[in-house]
Amino acid sequence: MDRVAIDFGFIQIYWYSILILLGMTLGMFIVLREAKRKHFNENTITDLIFWTVIWGVIGARFHYVIYNLDYYSLHQAEIFEIWNGGLAIHGGIIFGTLYVIYFAKKRKIHILKLTDLCAPGLIAGQMIGRWGNFFNGEAYGACFAERAVLEKFPLPKFIVDGMYIQKEGKYCQPTFLYESIWNFIGLIILLFLRKIKYIKEGQITGFYLVWYSAGRFVIEGMRQDSLMLGNFKVAQIISVILLITGLVLIWFRIRKGRFEYLYNETIKEEKRIEAK
Repeated sequence: MDRVAIDFGFIQIYWYSILILLGMTLGMFIVLREAKRKHFNENTITDLIFWTVIWGVIGARFHYVIYNLDYYSLHQAEIFEIWNGGLAIHGGIIFGTLYVIYFAKKRKIHILKLTDLCAPGLIAGQMIGRWGNFFNGEAYGACFAERAVLEKFPLPKFIVDGMYIQKEGKYCQPTFLYESIWNFIGLIILLFLRKIKYIKEGQITGFYLVWYSAGRFVIEGMRQDSLMLGNFKVAQIISVILLITGLVLIWFRIRKGRFEYLYNETIKEEKRIEAK
C-alpha cells in the first residue's frame, strides 16, 4: 500500500495526514452543528475546538513517543514526524479532556455539557482516523503466511492487498477496520441518544467511554503492534479505567430525578409549564 497520496517532488502528502485531517473536519462539523442546536456561542465553541484539537494531537504524540522512548531517544528528529504515524488516541483523549476541563472552568460552563457535546465528534474522528493506520501499515492483527486466509472474509480486494505488512512479510488481520466499524456503530447510537427527551448530562459522555473502551479492549487484544507496559497492553489498561469511569457517570445520572441535569434543557421549560 502506497503511503503517499500526492507527490510534488519537493514535498509529499501522506494518506495518513489526509485521513486524520478528514476525521478532525467531520468531528468539528458534528460538534458545531450540535452547538448551534444547543444555542452555544459560536466563538466559544470554535475556541474550544481549536485548542482541544491542538492539545489532543500533542497528547496523542506524547503518549506514543513516551512508550517508544528507547527508539526516539536515538532518533530525536523523528519525534515530530507525525505523518509517519504514531498518534495514540488515548493520549489525545487525556490531554484533550484536561484542556476541556480547564476551558469549562475558565468560561464557567459545566464540564459535562462540553464533553457530551464533543463525544459524537470525537468518535467520528476516530472512525475515519483509523483508515490512516491502514495506509501506514499499522493497527493490524494476527498474521498469516497465505493471502487466501484473508480472502475467506468478505473484504474488498484493496483492503486484502493493503493488509500485506512489509515488516511482517505476511498478510494480517485488519483490526483497524474492526475498530472503524465499531466506532461507526457507536456514532450512530450517540447521535440517537442525544435526541432522547430525558437523556441527562454526562450520560452521552458515559456511553462514549463505555462503548469505545469495550470495543478497544477486545480489538487491542487482537493487535500485534500494541504499546506495551511490561507484559500488559497500555491501551487495554486505559480502556478498563475509562470504561469504569463511563459506567460510574451513567449510574450517578440515573440516580438523579427525571428532570434533573437534562441534556436537552428545553425539557426543563416544559416541566415548569406543566407545574403551573
